[in-house]
Amino acid sequence: MNYYKIYRVDSGIQIENASGQLTPILSENWDDCINQDHLFQFCEKQSFGTNQREVIQTPIESQEIWAAGVTYLRSKVARMEESKESGGDTFYDKVYDAERPEIFYKGNKLRAVGQHGLVKIRKDSAWNVPEPELTLFINRNKQIAGYLIGNDMSSRDIEGENPLYLPQAKVYDASAGIGPCLLVTEKPLAPETVIAMRIFRGQQEVFQGDTQISQMKRSHEELKDYLTREMSFPQGAYLMTGTCIVPDPPFTLQANDEIHIQIEPIGTLIQTVHP
Repeated sequence: MNYYKIYRVDSGIQIENASGQLTPILSENWDDCINQDHLFQFCEKQSFGTNQREVIQTPIESQEIWAAGVTYLRSKVARMEESKESGGDTFYDKVYDAERPEIFYKGNKLRAVGQHGLVKIRKDSAWNVPEPELTLFINRNKQIAGYLIGNDMSSRDIEGENPLYLPQAKVYDASAGIGPCLLVTEKPLAPETVIAMRIFRGQQEVFQGDTQISQMKRSHEELKDYLTREMSFPQGAYLMTGTCIVPDPPFTLQANDEIHIQIEPIGTLIQTVHP
């Protein structure tokens, strides 16, 4: 598959081709660059030949970050388990089979954390997990124009206490991991594309899991259509598409844990829990 990776860097934008060659630094504005028509063709026209890399920044400017929930069976089961005591489990059972998906606001540049950044866990929560998610870039024309890796940091005990607490469980400072680049492809990602997550505590691996995006119940186009049905995004939006990799209780993140989320050919998003 032919593809390009667009990085936001200190001095502007770099584009990498499938052979690992980079363009010279581009001075294009991030919002304008990624929202232009025919983004793949724009990348094709660049001259590649340097291997000099700059420090990667979080690939976001004016984009909003949204997320879809209960799009995988494993997510449905996990959300039902965590909310059973409060009686909220039936809500997640219903939304998995409903015509309308669950979609919620996750954040913006202020809440976003990029490659090698520090994500946070809430001080008023005792059960915190990362959720690895393929993330869609939806441009200002409501088209799926690329892909990123998302880390939907979540406080599961708060969410399980009452479904109405979902915004507090999902949206807080440094809760929206995203990066390391924007992948632009000629064709949609293949159904067998793998999402894999590993969590390290010190030098020890304390969690490992993987799945394929084919396990999603809903299509990317369906999720995009619901998000953009009555909302416009002048600079585009990022939509996390849900998770199937859920660490079983009693696992919870701790300070200094390192989270690795890999989706090829996007790459690996590496983040550390704030000490």
